[in-house]
Amino acid sequence: MHRMSPSARSILTERLELLPATPPTLDAALAGRTRLGAALVAQVPASWPPEFLDDDALAFTRERLGEDDAHADWWMYFFLLREPGARVLIGSGGYKGPPADDGTVEIGYGIVGDRRLRGYASEAAQGLIARAFAWPRVTRVIGETLPALSGSIAVMRRCGMQSVGGGSEPGVIRFELTRAQYAQRSRAGEQRVQRV
Repeated sequence: MHRMSPSARSILTERLELLPATPPTLDAALAGRTRLGAALVAQVPASWPPEFLDDDALAFTRERLGEDDAHADWWMYFFLLREPGARVLIGSGGYKGPPADDGTVEIGYGIVGDRRLRGYASEAAQGLIARAFAWPRVTRVIGETLPALSGSIAVMRRCGMQSVGGGSEPGVIRFELTRAQYAQRSRAGEQRVQRV
């Protein structure tokens, strides 16, 4: 189950809160774990940040958010695990910008090393996909990865995405889920729930 939180455009899943990055939280992330923890009101583990999230990516997102507030929901999210009495930062991800003219939106995600293989990436990706398709102009969600990243490929497949060949750069592969495929998966899921 994925639902939008009434506050700050967060995406809530079974175990996670996907909190949209803001200029202040990105500034805090660039300043280090202590400042980020205070800004997010969350524990930030020593394993932070996840692989592939570096200062350049944070600064790029910070610049994009400063350009257009109308697209704030279409960039980075911090993945917070909701544990009894605490919130723990376990990853990040989101969209690589607002939907393109053809309705395509791209997702990405990363989980810190000591929290992998627990289904968090799939849960976060499913939340991002559900939120994207809540917007009528989105026609498909794509994700790109390297062929050697079997965990990332497994996440996309669990989310119903299918391989469509090469990606935007040499050596990268792309997966996609169309609105029609998403609707079919959603109907199938509802039917399974009704039979139980």
